[in-house]
Parts: sequence; C-alpha cells; structure tokens
Amino acid sequence: MELRRASDTEVGDATPIAGGTEVVPLYRAGLLKPVALVDVRGVVPRGVEGGTIGAGTTLAELAADESLPDVLREASRLAASPQIRAMGSLAGNLLQSTRCWYWRLGWDCRLHGGDECFARDGEHREHAIFANDYCASAHPSDVAAALLALDATVRTTRRELPVADLFHVPIEDDRHVTTLEPGELILSVTVPPADASVYLKAGVRRLFSFPLVGVAAVRRADAVRVALAGVAPVPWLLGDGFGDATPLPGTAYKLEIAETLVRRARAALA
Repeated sequence: MELRRASDTEVGDATPIAGGTEVVPLYRAGLLKPVALVDVRGVVPRGVEGGTIGAGTTLAELAADESLPDVLREASRLAASPQIRAMGSLAGNLLQSTRCWYWRLGWDCRLHGGDECFARDGEHREHAIFANDYCASAHPSDVAAALLALDATVRTTRRELPVADLFHVPIEDDRHVTTLEPGELILSVTVPPADASVYLKAGVRRLFSFPLVGVAAVRRADAVRVALAGVAPVPWLLGDGFGDATPLPGTAYKLEIAETLVRRARAALA
C-alpha cells in the first residue's frame, strides 16, 4: 500500500484520506484494505464561506464558526474528543462506518456480504429503532443528523444532491449506506439559513461518546424539521412521530429517550 497526493481527478480504486480519523482505525482493524491511500487535502475545499462549507473543514472549525446554525455547531462540538475534532473532516464524519460491534469485529453480517444480521438476535442495546428489519446498525454521525435537519445540499465531484439522498438504507440488492459511486468525492455542503435550531444528545458518557440518540431540530417560520442520529442505519428524518419505529427488545429504551429529547428540542425552539 502507498500514500500519494491526489490531482483533481486521481482517486480511482484507491481510498481517499484527509483527517484519517475514520480511515486509519478501519485500516488497522483490517476492515479496510486499500490498494493505495490518496491524500485529498490538496483538492478538497476547506473553510466556511457564506452558507457553503468545504468538505475538508474540521469539526473543531465547524464548532467555532459563529456564522453557522447552532444545531451544526453543537453537533460538531459534541461529536468527539478535542483531538479528533481537530483532525476529523466534515466529509469523513458524514461517511463514517457503523459502530456495530459485529461489523467492527469482522463477523460475516449483511453489511459484510453475509446472510444474517447478528445484532437482531444478539447484543443490540446500541442499535437501531427505525428501518432495522434488514440491518440493525445505527449511524453514528451527529453532524449528519444536523445537516439532514437543515435540509443541506451536498456537492460532489460529479453532482449536487440533498444530504438526505447521500444516504441509503441497506437492502438485499444494495448493501451500501451511501449513494456515492467509486471515486466520487464530497467537495462541499451548503446549508440554508434557519430561524432557530438546536441539537440534543444522549450517550453512554456525557462527553466524547457516539450518540445513543441525537436529536437535531430546525425551525423555519412556523415549521420544525427534526432529524435523529443513532436510531437507524442512516441519519433519520422524523416524520409525523414515532409510529413507524420498530425497536428491538434491547433498544426499546431508545424510543423513550428519543421522544423525550424531541419534546425538549421542540420546546427550545417554541
């Protein structure tokens, strides 16, 4: 394996790396086996200009930028330890892999091409309560939920799309959790303005913890848009309520937490 610099077209079958806070642990664990690592820091924009955020912008920079909506700043601040926030990029955080221990330990689960979701009948207290019939993993990104609530737009090397369309609930015929094509890079994210917003989070620890449940709420005029982290294989846009939730026996507690945090978030925006 080699590490090389990227031109604006050179990615191919190699794995891009910027902050490395996601790629390096996966490589060390043997879950990622790239033919090469391509350093994309020179071609991926970084910084905030108006409502557009470069994909290479770090979580620490997002948390500190007062021009951004509160929901995104708070989600970035709560996302990880100070060291990881100083290195981890916006795009890397959106594309991070599930924390499901079966997947992380290399079990032959459905996301690894197998025929079984081991979490459904196994240990699953940190897993999904929505869209979990095929894969019960839970998406770990606080920032992704914030951007989904903001109805942000993603620009890649090939197209523009709503952040909601960046993610894909895995099914038998397509087990990916994003819609990115091979070699496609996220370049920037554009965030429309909001009248008010908030991010609330429950985790195993008070700080530096992946979300058991994260709630991002954004108000524009009289409408409130709510998205959740840690409750589905992808960031989850909450519709009319929790009627379509399908908690597993060990995740039923998450439903109560989510309902409580949503009520608090709506009250904070009232």
